[in-house]
Amino acid sequence: MSTIENKDTLFESPNEVLNTTPYEDVRSAKTAGDRLTCELCPRLCQIPEGGTGFCQARGVLDGEIKSLNYGELLSVALDPIEKKPLAFFKPGYNVLSVGTFGCNMNCLFCQNHTIARAKVGDYTTRYVSPKELVALALVKRKDDNIGIAFTYNEPLVGFEYVRDTAQIARQHNLETIVVTNGQINEAYLNQLLPYITAWNIDLKSFSKEIYGRLGGDLDTTLRTIRLANIASHVEVTTLIVPGISDDQELFKEQVKYLSTIDPDMPLHITRYFPRYRYDEDATSQAVLTEFYDIATRYLNRVRLGNV
Repeated sequence: MSTIENKDTLFESPNEVLNTTPYEDVRSAKTAGDRLTCELCPRLCQIPEGGTGFCQARGVLDGEIKSLNYGELLSVALDPIEKKPLAFFKPGYNVLSVGTFGCNMNCLFCQNHTIARAKVGDYTTRYVSPKELVALALVKRKDDNIGIAFTYNEPLVGFEYVRDTAQIARQHNLETIVVTNGQINEAYLNQLLPYITAWNIDLKSFSKEIYGRLGGDLDTTLRTIRLANIASHVEVTTLIVPGISDDQELFKEQVKYLSTIDPDMPLHITRYFPRYRYDEDATSQAVLTEFYDIATRYLNRVRLGNV
């Protein structure tokens, strides 16, 4: 079970009240009969009153699409920024990392499935407002904290909380980091781009068919990578999963594509271990080395992870 970590020491009272400016609250939903369509991600879930979308983090209450995990934190930790992973953004510093519940994909090998597939009521959460989280991040500057990272589950299903917190954080010169599968529609992504300073985006495969099996859309993730790279620092992670993302020809196409965006875009090639509903053997070191060799033909900054 994921819980608030070190909550007694993390949540110290800040010395001053934050001065903030109001954020713009934008909601958008289309009616489909007696259901509302959530337009946040390419799933476009049609949700009845009182129901939830696939991600379990968004639902319809009183005739509106609402975030059900807004500020309801399950995990809070001060992590090395390299753990996100970010290798070329403020190395050597820490970042206040937070997560809640919900995800709009359903990967068989999910490393954080206990919270990714959770729903309201599965765990005891702690409500932390955007202002409180920013205040905590400022207090933790004494521990080499540079900002806030939205991570652990899929943060973008809690779009409103990420947006609201990031806007306040940037007013106080805190870095803002999103670790995501990139499954967000462009209108919502564009609202976040001015406030996020670094991204780590999972590119799970270069196959539309594989993405469909995992419950996502390849083109959406590629668009997120392209647009985020224009606005801020982006690093990409690919988990090499036997039978899913270990096709070398597809991987070659992937790294060639990334090189057309930016040959200096960092790529993390990560070792898979059996998790959740997938029990294939862990990726071999030899396979990782082969993929590393392919990637370095096209990209200048390649890292191996989980080795």
